[in-house]
Amino acid sequence: MGNVGDASTRLLAAIQRADVIAAEDTRKFMNLCSRLGIRYDAKLVSNFEANETARVEQLLAAVTSGSVVLVVSDAGMPSVSDPGYRLAIAAIEAGIDYQVLPGPSAVLTALLLSGLPADRFCFEGFLPRKSGDRVRTLTQLVQEPRTMIFFEAPHRLEKALNDMAEIFGPQRKAAVAREMTKTYEEVIRGSLQELTEWATGEIKGEITLVVAGSDTPAGSGVSIQELVELAQERVAEGQSTKDAAAEVASKFGRTKREVYEAVIAAKSASTRKD
Repeated sequence: MGNVGDASTRLLAAIQRADVIAAEDTRKFMNLCSRLGIRYDAKLVSNFEANETARVEQLLAAVTSGSVVLVVSDAGMPSVSDPGYRLAIAAIEAGIDYQVLPGPSAVLTALLLSGLPADRFCFEGFLPRKSGDRVRTLTQLVQEPRTMIFFEAPHRLEKALNDMAEIFGPQRKAAVAREMTKTYEEVIRGSLQELTEWATGEIKGEITLVVAGSDTPAGSGVSIQELVELAQERVAEGQSTKDAAAEVASKFGRTKREVYEAVIAAKSASTRKD
């Protein structure tokens, strides 16, 4: 949490009555308490990605012995790309009830600030770091009709936006939300092409990407196999594979990369059979 004004009275009470506090970063948690002007008497332990699995048994044992355990993350809700999920599952399996204290969420904050449809949306978490894996993930989402929300590291933002522009189409509407739920929020709205051009400079802070869904959902129009066949016909007539894929994609409202990769895959499959 960056903006202490978002701290609820339930959170303040929970911090002060907890016996054990498992914090994603103990130093940041102590800094938060200092800014809130509150004290705590609980035992403070770290609970981050690398040690979360090992902490589960210890924290459940504390609950079983009668202690009140509070799990807090740095920015956003626990379990949403932050520690907490493993402990929640273990608690359910052990028959232990737990409460959730609603708090700031970068996902919902960015969605509402993006200006994109919020009636139906999906959260995709962090995109893969490697280019090939990222492209494959985005290709699977080409026809996703819901507004999509992603987390991204600032140093990978330009590459991610460039891949999105190529796969989803440069005119797809999107928004880059920076430092959500913190003191200095910033939102840049525009097409994926415009956002790619904006992201060429140095970007800092935690990034949430919101991208409009496709207006040609899966099941509408022609199938990808039909598109491949149309592109193959053009190649047989003398066009390059790249130009044929681009022409077919443009005609049927699909992305060039989607059709091109499908044509290449079909060609590879045919070669293997031969």
